[in-house]
Amino acid sequence: MAKTLPFTGSGVAIITPFDGNTTNYDALGELIDWQIEQGTDAIIICGTTGEASTMPDAEHLAAIEYTVERVAKRVPVIAGTGSNETAHAIELSKKAEELGADGLLQVTPYYNKTTQKGLIAHFGAIADAVNIPIILYNVPSRTGVNISIPVLKELAKRDNIVAIKEASGNISYTAQVAAEVPELYIYSGNDDMIVPVMSLGGKGVISVLANVMPKETHELCKAYLDGECTKATKMQLDLLDLVNALFIEVNPIPVKTAINLMGKNGGNLRLPLVDMADDTLAKLKAVMAKHSLI
Repeated sequence: MAKTLPFTGSGVAIITPFDGNTTNYDALGELIDWQIEQGTDAIIICGTTGEASTMPDAEHLAAIEYTVERVAKRVPVIAGTGSNETAHAIELSKKAEELGADGLLQVTPYYNKTTQKGLIAHFGAIADAVNIPIILYNVPSRTGVNISIPVLKELAKRDNIVAIKEASGNISYTAQVAAEVPELYIYSGNDDMIVPVMSLGGKGVISVLANVMPKETHELCKAYLDGECTKATKMQLDLLDLVNALFIEVNPIPVKTAINLMGKNGGNLRLPLVDMADDTLAKLKAVMAKHSLI
């Protein structure tokens, strides 16, 4: 039986606008509406870019609830509900499902980490607790854990583990996933690798770039999916300097800064993230000006 694909194209890993120590829901709503108007294919709330790791559970779940209500079924909503404690991830995931999320993004356990055997137990327990589609999130640069191909094969046996957000930056690994675990759909987790991942069968991207260029990121993915590979490749390369600038400091520091520079309300960063250094800020502004964002 074919698995249910949560979305194709550009899913924005949306920032969370903070006003001091609280979420600014009016600002979040404006960003959500703008994203959908610009063609974004899905909203991913409370991911890395959304600073979910700094959000208490009540705030985390309130952000998911607000997003589901604001989106109002216009596009799918994917909720980040991962944790390095399995019971905590299960609790967040069950509540996100109850709140109406269309899918879940599940990062590998970080800091305490686990073995490959532990990954099967962790993700398996979460999958058993919910019915909506789960996207695994492989980002070893942040978590110190890479999901092995044998583990992916085992996890892919579960009907509701449907895809992987592949952010290892290792195109050889991505190719291996595509070749050996065809049951799993693949999303690029890196904006500089959207076209390379889609060339291996990827279905789109979970994107930081889309926060500032939603229309272009959607069009890049659509071009590739429509068979306009040369157009998509040109767009990928034309946006490379901006993608690099958005990662000139730890994400989401630059992208949140960029949104504020564009005159939108991205709010403040939450400690331990801090404002950009003067030299990197100047570089970000220069690239944004080149792309007519400021």
